[in-house]
Amino acid sequence: MRSFSRTSSSTSVLTSPPVTPFYSASRDYSPVAPTSSSSIRSASSATGAVSSSSGMTPAVLNGISSRTSRRKAITIDTMNQYLRRADYAVRGRLAIRAEELRELLNNGETSLPFTEVVNANIGNPQAMDQKPLTFFRQVLSLVQYPQLLDNEFADKIFPKDSLERARVLLNEIGSIGAYSQSQGVPYIRKSIAKFIEERDGFSADPNHIYLAGGASSAVSSLLTTICGGPETGVMIPVPQYPLYSATLTIANATPIPYLLDETTGWGTDPKYIASVVKNSIAKGVDLKAMVVINPCNPTGSCLSRAEIKDIITLAAENTFMIIADEVYQTNIYEGEFHSFKKVLRELQRDFPDKYDNVELASLHSTSKGMVGECGQRGGYIELVGIDEQVLEQLYKLVSISLCPAVSGQVLTELMVNPPKPGDESYPVYKAEYDAIYKALKERAFSLFNAFKEMEGVSCQEPKGAMYLFPTISIPPKAIKEAQRRNEEPDQFYCLELLEQTGVCVVPGSGFGQKDGTYHFRTTFLAPGEEYVRRIIAFHMEFLQKYS
Repeated sequence: MRSFSRTSSSTSVLTSPPVTPFYSASRDYSPVAPTSSSSIRSASSATGAVSSSSGMTPAVLNGISSRTSRRKAITIDTMNQYLRRADYAVRGRLAIRAEELRELLNNGETSLPFTEVVNANIGNPQAMDQKPLTFFRQVLSLVQYPQLLDNEFADKIFPKDSLERARVLLNEIGSIGAYSQSQGVPYIRKSIAKFIEERDGFSADPNHIYLAGGASSAVSSLLTTICGGPETGVMIPVPQYPLYSATLTIANATPIPYLLDETTGWGTDPKYIASVVKNSIAKGVDLKAMVVINPCNPTGSCLSRAEIKDIITLAAENTFMIIADEVYQTNIYEGEFHSFKKVLRELQRDFPDKYDNVELASLHSTSKGMVGECGQRGGYIELVGIDEQVLEQLYKLVSISLCPAVSGQVLTELMVNPPKPGDESYPVYKAEYDAIYKALKERAFSLFNAFKEMEGVSCQEPKGAMYLFPTISIPPKAIKEAQRRNEEPDQFYCLELLEQTGVCVVPGSGFGQKDGTYHFRTTFLAPGEEYVRRIIAFHMEFLQKYS
């Protein structure tokens, strides 16, 4: 996924090999036509008469004989080609190479120009130095091993409120090792509903809340439910988190890109987005949904209430679902977070009937924010204004996987219902939470200020999430070298950065970017400034080498 023109309104289904960027001027965006039943019939009739003794044609018998000589039934060419074409740059080539370099260092390699690998390619807080929140881990320990509750020293080891929470959860869940309801534990869904009500000031229905194994799992379930083939269109921002483009590729649906405006801090332009909607519908695309990531991954921007209102109005006028990815809602460093649910309910209150048809899916996760429990896989999706028959089908889909991990569900309950003032655990929780937030904000602006001083680099001020997405000017000589290596210029830059410094970032082509521009995404989770100095030194040498 490399470049896209703001003036273009093309729709796309991936049909090229995975090495090709998601958006490329040279890409063929036409759907892959499935084999028709008539062509199957024609092929079978052409093989010859059916053998009266075996019931098989000679060609089929020969096919069986030749098939037994094959080494593999499933090859790269016979596997699901939609999966093959999907691309997820966050854990792509650079991440794989980073692990190879780490393995070399672990095995005592001393010839590399660095002594450690810094994975700034992925928002994985506890892989850096972020510590788990004590209360959360205490309760998790107790529900995982309930015998601790009966230990004579339990009240000396654990605060009273953590003991009480564990007892309540175990009473509602039973054993954490047992399946829950497919939609999630009812008590936990009620806790989430209460959290949403307190956040937004409007009621939430626990029956319209689905627990999930992280927001990624919820996205997969949702897109599987709404996508019905290449005629299905889903608008995704550019740049975007490649979970969406990859999932749409596997579903053989049509991603419809809409560019964020870097000159306005990666904002949205309602007139431009309206034109994308109009052009897509005019081309016969069945526009089903629009994905909005707020705060944004990878840009770190946050939408204003006015921008959210414009998007909701567009959805009301054109009848498509809004998928609001709000997993970074507590990672706010400048301004204020506005949930789509709250703005929608305010509009429905203030303008009766006008917004009643709006369908909204809102996502949250335990992986981000000050919780940072990526490996625990907890999260949820709230559905508003969705047809009840569709909800029944979604329930059927999630029931196929039985249920999300119950430990992740417990962690989600703790995220939405943390210690309150007056609770024994509150002082420790508040101190830990504030320290994590302070460190993240300081690191965000430290890295931002470093980028501001670098020649040929510009970056928007961090407002939210865990990332910066700077623009880099790549010299023509470097672009030619990248072309010689059959690489995107920004990927070439990032590979060189990794090989010279051990710092792993993700090229902007993995997220999509405006034609003729180059970026990379980096987290600001790593502690210290030594890795930042490595980036600065590399960039200066890179410019000198290719000037």
